[in-house]
Amino acid sequence: MNYRFRFAPYQRPFKTPLQTHHGLWTVREGIILSLRDERGRITQGEIVPLPWFGTETLEEAIAFCAAFGGNITSEQIAAIPDALPACQFGFETAQLNLASTENLVSLPPTKFCQLIRRSPTLFQDLQTLLQQGFRTFKLKIALDIPATEIALCQQILETLPADGRLRLDANGGLTLEQVKQWLDWGESQAKLEFIEQPLAPAHFSNLLQLNAEFQTQIALDESVSQVASLEHCYAQGWRGVFVIKLAIAGFPSRLQDVCQTKKLDFVLSTVFETAVGQRALLNFSQDFVQSRRALGMGGTQWI
Repeated sequence: MNYRFRFAPYQRPFKTPLQTHHGLWTVREGIILSLRDERGRITQGEIVPLPWFGTETLEEAIAFCAAFGGNITSEQIAAIPDALPACQFGFETAQLNLASTENLVSLPPTKFCQLIRRSPTLFQDLQTLLQQGFRTFKLKIALDIPATEIALCQQILETLPADGRLRLDANGGLTLEQVKQWLDWGESQAKLEFIEQPLAPAHFSNLLQLNAEFQTQIALDESVSQVASLEHCYAQGWRGVFVIKLAIAGFPSRLQDVCQTKKLDFVLSTVFETAVGQRALLNFSQDFVQSRRALGMGGTQWI
């Protein structure tokens, strides 16, 4: 199949800058692309690089798109190298029409996880989200000393109803001793769903050992950001939770095969895409693979 395609880079400032262990994120940059097939049908895709998670840069993605001069074939899409996982996602999303609204099913708030802001209005914001029907929440940690953050998380857990759940994301920012402190605290927290990427990917052997030693669940994120790294961690024995950022994982079709054949315990998560990428994420979660865990969609309070 031959396609004509157009692409347009964009910049979207965050309503509230997102502070993580990687730094302060103020602007989401990406590319919207559209494919026109031989029958004149037009479909969309989105390229949303996240270089600190191992993807190509925006500049590399733009250069890749520009190199084709507005024409691309199915064979060329299939040959996009693994070094360009965000491009793999964007082009195959358009090719499969993943961003279509045609069969998209509306899901209740209980199916989504909301990232809550660390601000003076945190508990007020949390109450508002609970009233709207959300029950799963996520908080960034490794931004202060564990004692201070554990006290905050204890307050949050006490605020949640019995069916509420809290996810904690360290972005690899804790030391081994700090992780043990968090996991030990988590042993008695029924509403704590998991602690995400407590150590950097380089410390995989420690993560594997901690996952065996503690009942508190650990989820991998940065360690499994692309399909190849996900497969590597699985081959090395990881059977805990996988947080999969669809838009930077690579080809959705390849990810579908891995999730289904290996029967992973996973969470699908946003990288703050536009509506194009979010529709692809929702369609993928409904038609390609299904998880029992709430979708990590971030929330409209961010961007």
